Amino acid sequence: MSVLFKGLSGAAIAGAFAAGALLATPASAAEEKCYGVALKGQNDCAAGSHSCAGHSTVDYDGQSFKLVPAGTCTTMQTPHGPGSLEPIQRPS
Repeated sequence: MSVLFKGLSGAAIAGAFAAGALLATPASAAEEKCYGVALKGQNDCAAGSHSCAGHSTVDYDGQSFKLVPAGTCTTMQTPHGPGSLEPIQRPS
């Protein structure tokens, strides 16, 4: 395995990691952050209640968002009401 990496330059390795990071970067023009719609552990990130992706501990956490197709967030219905484009308070 070390033979495989021996021929790669530091720049090539850094470029590969950067490309992977870009794929994980949230919110393209076709997506929006939707708060309060993610199930426990399925959030993309948060407004401040925990560190980030996959860390929500309750369903429909109003401080955690999920990336959804642009224009669909506020039409999504949950047992606690619709999704929100801003962080919201939800029962825990």
